[in-house]
Amino acid sequence: IGKAGNPDTMTGVHLVIGPSTEIIAGNGKIVTAGGIDCHVHLICPQIKEEALGGGITTVIAGGTGPAEGSKATTVTPGAWHLSRMLESLDDWPMNIVLLGKGNTVNPDSMWEQLRAGASGFKLHEDWGTT
Repeated sequence: IGKAGNPDTMTGVHLVIGPSTEIIAGNGKIVTAGGIDCHVHLICPQIKEEALGGGITTVIAGGTGPAEGSKATTVTPGAWHLSRMLESLDDWPMNIVLLGKGNTVNPDSMWEQLRAGASGFKLHEDWGTT
């Protein structure tokens, strides 16, 4: 964790190696934890390379491509779009959280989006939240 419990590097660090600890070979490498970008508009596939190049390994996102709704908010609307977006993101080497559209009084549509792969819901004034 950067300190490694080496008293020559930093005192007072006690790294416990136990049954839940995974050790990786980091010789000659700089190893850091990945970042999380919690506001990603899925407008174009180049977002992936830009995010990874900046150390982002998890995105909380929404959208359906270069559509007006994707440009305005980070929402993937409805079960069909969520399913298609998840399929299209299969080859992305990162963690992806898709947000469904939460502006509704109908819980059935929210359950439908959850079953289709939404990890949460976005409430946005563009869709009627006040």
